[in-house]
Amino acid sequence: MKTEKEKMIAGELYNALDKVLSDERVATRLLLQQLNESREDAPQRRSDIIKTLLPHAATDVWIQPPFYCDYGYNIKIGEKVFFNFNCVVLDVTHVTIGNRTLMGPNVQIYTATHPIDFRERATGLEYAKPITIGEDVWIGGSSILCPGITIGDRSVIGAGSVVTKDIPADVFAAGNPCRVIRSLKS
Repeated sequence: MKTEKEKMIAGELYNALDKVLSDERVATRLLLQQLNESREDAPQRRSDIIKTLLPHAATDVWIQPPFYCDYGYNIKIGEKVFFNFNCVVLDVTHVTIGNRTLMGPNVQIYTATHPIDFRERATGLEYAKPITIGEDVWIGGSSILCPGITIGDRSVIGAGSVVTKDIPADVFAAGNPCRVIRSLKS
């Protein structure tokens, strides 16, 4: 029988109030508090916090606090990734971010979701869908990435976009819902 954590990561319905998961979220909140109160003139301290919070991140990830996430361990971050101020990653399941990807301020990445059917939703169970962001992507400020989407390499998402469907590589996409505006291929 799977634990609630195993179900959560697998994208199956799970109980978010499970004690193990609740304890892990509290531990994450304490790390986030330390990160968000850290000073730029103490780079080693900030680096140590990030290594603990995001164990699957390259060592050169750059985060401008405040930053928020649910667990941290479900986020895989490539080299030279940048998060501007006030980014939120609801990493109930896997979030993969490719090398040299840039997040504008207030970018929201949501893997967590709830059943559409009200009866199922009333049980209190929820689930998640993974998000994959390619390499050399730029996500404009205040964009929202919805559960289950993929953004292809080298694409740009315009500020304020709501990404509800996959975006291919090498395009500029924007809007609510986000749609391809033009190709970026030279």
